[in-house]
Amino acid sequence: MSAPSGRLLGWLVAVAAIVVATLLLRSYFAAGDSAARGGPAGLVGSQARSFVVADTAGRPMSLKSFAGKTIVLNLWASWCPPCRAEMPDLERLYRAQRARGVVVVGVDQGESAERAASFAASLGITYPILVDDGQSYGDVYAALGLPSTFVIDPRGTIVRGFDGPLTYAQMRDAVAAAR
Repeated sequence: MSAPSGRLLGWLVAVAAIVVATLLLRSYFAAGDSAARGGPAGLVGSQARSFVVADTAGRPMSLKSFAGKTIVLNLWASWCPPCRAEMPDLERLYRAQRARGVVVVGVDQGESAERAASFAASLGITYPILVDDGQSYGDVYAALGLPSTFVIDPRGTIVRGFDGPLTYAQMRDAVAAAR
């Protein structure tokens, strides 16, 4: 192969690689298409799914236990430093908003009831803690990591979905938008 045809082939391969990369990136970053990418924000507008799991005392519970309320569903684990940092603000939100029909529900992902209860107690958490040792909520709620938080309106529709820790102001604003 001569030098000019070798350069032409190199250019064609480079252009083809750029086209393929552009198409892949374009599909990943498509505006408003977070459901196709996965993650909590992609579930906005869908009905919240509910699974029966035990609370830390072993009683069976699910999101349906809180029907008619605005639910702040928080998926977490004790080994997660951002979860630990966020939980006091979730408790603050729960105390400030429960008289207005807002409930915070923490769902521990994959740990024992004893570990979840001990961890929550160490932080002074009083909102309901459910233990999802099979991680059903994490799978169905498209959690990309922990913490993941969802705001569910009283009709059971997911109105906000977040991947990562939230500030108190973000939590408060998300709950206000759910009413």
